[in-house]
Amino acid sequence: MHAHADTHLDQSITGRFRYAIILTAITLVAELAGGLWTNSLALLSDAAHVFLDLFALLLSLGAIKLASYPVSETRTFGWHRMEVFASFINGSTVFLIAGIISYEALVRFIHPEEVKSLEMLIIAFVGLVMNLIAAGALHSHSHDDLNVHSAFLHVIGDAAASVGVIIGGIIMYFTNWYLLDAVISIGIGFIIFWGSWRVMRESVHILLEGVPRGVEVEQVSAAILEVEGVEEVHHVNIWTICSHILALSGHIVVPPTFKGEHGPILRRIEERLFERFHISHTTLQLETTRCTDTEGAKQFRHRPRAASLAHAHAHPHHHPHGTCQGGHHHHDHTP
Repeated sequence: MHAHADTHLDQSITGRFRYAIILTAITLVAELAGGLWTNSLALLSDAAHVFLDLFALLLSLGAIKLASYPVSETRTFGWHRMEVFASFINGSTVFLIAGIISYEALVRFIHPEEVKSLEMLIIAFVGLVMNLIAAGALHSHSHDDLNVHSAFLHVIGDAAASVGVIIGGIIMYFTNWYLLDAVISIGIGFIIFWGSWRVMRESVHILLEGVPRGVEVEQVSAAILEVEGVEEVHHVNIWTICSHILALSGHIVVPPTFKGEHGPILRRIEERLFERFHISHTTLQLETTRCTDTEGAKQFRHRPRAASLAHAHAHPHHHPHGTCQGGHHHHDHTP
């Protein structure tokens, strides 16, 4: 049932992306030709933004396709991370275009050039309509999918830029104040910068295995402790695989005095994690006593050097302090 729902979701998103890509491509051609014809840097800036949007949408569509590939022996998490990686590339490439726009705008400040303001106004209005239709297509999925959200931000930023160009076109038509063309271009540069920064910040947080935003380790641990039979929780790690998949690993202490079976405890924990926090991929280790005195997140250890390995082979029964021995492992349960 879940697999069918996911397939339907991906088909819905894919269809909307294709629709947005066609609209964005039409907008790009119109604004690029119009910018060269009217000599409007603001329109060319908007066209550059649209080109980046098109790149972003194509990249995002490709990421959805890759995420649908099955897991393998060499990629046990499949290609889901491509979604986050695509978002990072989308955001970082935007910085380049913002710099180019700002440079060109500064040149226009020094040497203002005449602009065909009426034609510029009409083309910008066509671009705005296209952007709003594309944004509407993506909006329904933009809140729960980082990839769609990044594409949605691109299109909305573009719509805002088109509004700026339209306002500028109206003012220039009545006043011939062509310096405004450069001012609008810098404004578009800032719109691009802000949208891309937010996407980059979120995607880097995920790539660095940060705890998902809106989820707190203490709250998750408290929810696990509510399950009957659980005495203590430690070594809890929570991370994001992609915007639809949250993962958790942890050690659960069930004292020897507990008379029930361990299997139902694991199922209740996993159901609770899925219902409250949407955590669907869990790896839980059951222990009868706490395996460490360390509080908080588990500290990772680097792989030992050759000398340390030789020592380990010479003393095979020696275990470093704080290493958990034994325990029951339960892996990858999706309610």
